[in-house]
Amino acid sequence: MVTAQAPGKLYIAGEYAVVETGYPAIIVALNQFVTVTVTPAKRIGSIQSKQYQENSLMWSRQGDEMVFDNRDNPFHYILSAIKLTETYARELGKPLAVYNMSIDSDLDSTDGKKFGLGSSAAVTVATVKALNAFYALGMTPDQVYKLAAIAHLDIQGNGSLGDIAASVYGGWIAYRSFDKAWLAAQRRDHSLRELLAMSWPGLSIELLQAPAAMQLVIGWTGSPASTSQLVDKIAIAQARERAEYKQFLAASKATIEHIIDGFHAGALATIQAGVRRNRELLAHLAAFSGVEIETAKLHTLCELAEAAGGAAKSSGAGGGDCGIVLIDQTKAVAQLAADWAEHGIDTLALSVHEIPTQA
Repeated sequence: MVTAQAPGKLYIAGEYAVVETGYPAIIVALNQFVTVTVTPAKRIGSIQSKQYQENSLMWSRQGDEMVFDNRDNPFHYILSAIKLTETYARELGKPLAVYNMSIDSDLDSTDGKKFGLGSSAAVTVATVKALNAFYALGMTPDQVYKLAAIAHLDIQGNGSLGDIAASVYGGWIAYRSFDKAWLAAQRRDHSLRELLAMSWPGLSIELLQAPAAMQLVIGWTGSPASTSQLVDKIAIAQARERAEYKQFLAASKATIEHIIDGFHAGALATIQAGVRRNRELLAHLAAFSGVEIETAKLHTLCELAEAAGGAAKSSGAGGGDCGIVLIDQTKAVAQLAADWAEHGIDTLALSVHEIPTQA
């Protein structure tokens, strides 16, 4: 029997721009996990999860056809991760086996509420890590990231894959996405083994050290959002408003690089200023794209946090889910939590998950 875990994540800054090659974002891994356990079986294997028993299907109408969106269904990510990891195992000459796989997740609440902590990425990474151990493949963290990124991209079709990086490396990360068009071209001509050994253009993953004085506070609005669908809408707006979108990208890049400098210098005030500026940029993106990023509840979350002395913004694609606050550790946050509660906003008792050793 082998067991592997992968943490959830939240985006701190750089959302939407990070889907473009080489544009930076700050992401943090959190101490809630997806755990995958693999045990040998004789003739018939199984894949089971308590959390995913009653997973719903998303669909839309195109003409008279029902078109299903599988991007929010965790089993598709699991199956994609299994398929690619076993392809890699066969390339290494490993015989394939039959097994039972069980998945346990604390990224969603016990009553099925989704917090937007990147469960699809975490389950993809945990599945790859578990099969890496089961088949004794000896993959490095970089190889796990690349294989899990391919598996996730095959299902989601868009996004930056930064949540995959957070689930592999842990802690605070400065992330820049790889060139997905390059990857698509290379996959036609190279084996997985070759792809995982290549340097991927644009990809950068840097572990950051947070200032000692900084604490992260997370609020949840109670409204789940679909990242894939929101990213789709921004992509449509990008084609329509090219000049505005290019200005957004340039401003986001400068802002996130300023935040990264703040991490390097241990300067909380610099990081906070960058977070506030990034919130403004996302508001402008929402205005010209027509996509609701900061909902009314997220706006309330942020304004209450700012009044308490923190720097706040929506996290990830927005449209619901979580907001993040970076605040000095000397500031009491109990009153902020109480103020949030009065407006139906939950404070999530989560902390940063560091992975101390990398193979």
